[in-house]
Amino acid sequence: MDKILIIVRGIPGCGKSTFAKFLGRAICTADNYLTRNGKYEWSRENTGKAHAWCQRKCERFMKAGITPVIVANTSTTEKELRPYYNLADKYGFEVFSIIVENRHNGTNEHNVPEETLEKMRNRFDIKL
Repeated sequence: MDKILIIVRGIPGCGKSTFAKFLGRAICTADNYLTRNGKYEWSRENTGKAHAWCQRKCERFMKAGITPVIVANTSTTEKELRPYYNLADKYGFEVFSIIVENRHNGTNEHNVPEETLEKMRNRFDIKL
């Protein structure tokens, strides 16, 4: 296993970004695209752009042979995971999916409404 992709998954506030920093420096998050001058600016219109940007960043790391590459997004569904698995296949990366639980009662710093968090919890796709 020379090349590794680690996908860190979980709902907002669980500590994905914090945990990702322990794993390495080649970190890709959609949140980085949505942060301007230190301020997080979410909009529905930019969500797709943010994830496309994150996927391109991941691919740049893979092309450069950097390992491990870490993706830290909510990734609640197979559809959200699939682009990263496709990139891993294309560049010969082994994939590890890590789910971060919110056992520390962390709060999401992006003020995601509880109703949205509950929807994310309900659609969270886990393969055991």
